[in-house]
Amino acid sequence: MYAFISDIHGNTGALAAVFEDIEARRVQKVFCLGDVIGYGPEPRECLKTVMESCEICLLGNHEHGSMYYASDFNPKARAAIEWTKDELNDKQYPREENFAFWNYISEMPESHRVGEILLVHGSPQDPVREYLLPADGKDEAKMAGCFAKMADARVCFVGHSHVPGVYIEGEGFRSPGDVDNEYALGEGKTIINIGSVGQPRDGDVRASYVTFDEKARIVRFHRLAYDVEATMAKLRATELPEYLADRLGVGR
Repeated sequence: MYAFISDIHGNTGALAAVFEDIEARRVQKVFCLGDVIGYGPEPRECLKTVMESCEICLLGNHEHGSMYYASDFNPKARAAIEWTKDELNDKQYPREENFAFWNYISEMPESHRVGEILLVHGSPQDPVREYLLPADGKDEAKMAGCFAKMADARVCFVGHSHVPGVYIEGEGFRSPGDVDNEYALGEGKTIINIGSVGQPRDGDVRASYVTFDEKARIVRFHRLAYDVEATMAKLRATELPEYLADRLGVGR
């Protein structure tokens, strides 16, 4: 069994809850789909956990923005990027540790294949920056382009939008609630958005991740409670925009 996590965004409370749940299941490998950093108050701690515990971590747009450019980010997100960069360069920590973070980020791939599975952060068309949102399930041209870019992969796991769900070739979008949090892959192609560990945006404040039983070809969506108020307090104790704390409390 595999576990897929994404969009942790410096939220150690949510990440710890997810790993506690993962450890209670028969999970062989954990894959991270990017955006370990950005927005949240503890980027260093989250990077350490991912570096130690994940099979691989993909390049998210926040890692890309921190490493290269963030000119296309909105002002709040760009402010968070700059703050995060300062945290990862903090001179109170050993230089070797800071270098290790940046080396790890610089080596993050944009995509990864595991058998019939394709992994990206954004979408098969644009692995780093394109969003897949529920409304896109009705956009036939966009979905056709995404499924075509999967090539011979049968299922693609994505993050980035922070909204979990299933995109089925020729059938549109289904929320986790629509499928009772469990989806058996069919013969056609499927894209699974795994949601966000550290900053959900579907109105549910709980951390989101998925597991995949590769033998039964069943995807399961998991939601886990954590101390949201504690993370909000950590955010408010930083120089990050207040808005980033507020949105955690409403899951938007």
